[in-house]
Amino acid sequence: MQNDYEILLMLDPELPEARQDEIIARTRELIESGGGKWVGHDPWGRRKLAYEIEKKTDGFYHLLQFAAEPETLAELTRILKITDGVMRHLPTRRVKGGHGPGRPGPEPVESAGREPDYAAANIRSSERSQEQQEEEE
Repeated sequence: MQNDYEILLMLDPELPEARQDEIIARTRELIESGGGKWVGHDPWGRRKLAYEIEKKTDGFYHLLQFAAEPETLAELTRILKITDGVMRHLPTRRVKGGHGPGRPGPEPVESAGREPDYAAANIRSSERSQEQQEEEE
């Protein structure tokens, strides 16, 4: 039974674009040769890392979406571990739903003229602190 997966690849920022494309193409070949279905590729671009990896402060991110057998995913993970230029990779099961693969949902819309709930809580807490000061005096 095929499952929906996505892999977030973090590639070395010093790799030429041709080599990055080669890694993506090789990944797609592995998925399709294992009987899987390629869904899409979303390049996120160069991003700053939270901490250095191999003395690098940036990484080039790619989100790959596909459907495959678990055995195909295991083989793909094995190949990515030994591929030069792949700094990190994270395979996960894709959640079926609302906003498309790898995209966050829309921001909640605040009603016009209505204070957010947290603002009301802050006002109440400041009123309490004023009452406490008055009691102390």
